[in-house]
Amino acid sequence: MDQDIERLFEKMCDPNESEAYLFADKLGLKADEEAKNRLIEMIKGDNWEVAYLACRALSKTHWQEEALDAIFEVIFDKKNKNLQGAFVQILEEYNLSERFVDVFRVYLFGNFKASTLAKDLLDQVEFEITPRTIRKAEKHWNHYLHNPEDEGSVSIKKSEVEPMLLEMRELFS
Repeated sequence: MDQDIERLFEKMCDPNESEAYLFADKLGLKADEEAKNRLIEMIKGDNWEVAYLACRALSKTHWQEEALDAIFEVIFDKKNKNLQGAFVQILEEYNLSERFVDVFRVYLFGNFKASTLAKDLLDQVEFEITPRTIRKAEKHWNHYLHNPEDEGSVSIKKSEVEPMLLEMRELFS
């Protein structure tokens, strides 16, 4: 691996480095295929702070789709329930136009912080919506209705989701 890239990895992963974000950004701009693979492994690793920085680095690359696959995998892993918010927050750095269903799932099933951040993304991002997207969203909505983790939030989410799904269905009627 290129010495400059290796140095950026060291700086980004150094817990005493106060400018680790800057090194993550620089790494993202220089990343090659090998660096991309290493960053994706870091996202799936046990150190959430390094994983967050790896997400940030990958947001600067042309491998965003692969990175998003890894990020959503981490978000939906039950062992990361308490860290979901940080990973949802980094999604703002990515093009999510093709990821409505993933963001919608985070809104439905994420912890409070992740759900709140996902709702903001649902409101702000212009998503590519297709009939298939709507069917998938409705499937997850029905699953949520029959298996809510928090009974108290069902009525709130119902008041937000049902008009959203209706508006999306009207696009194709």
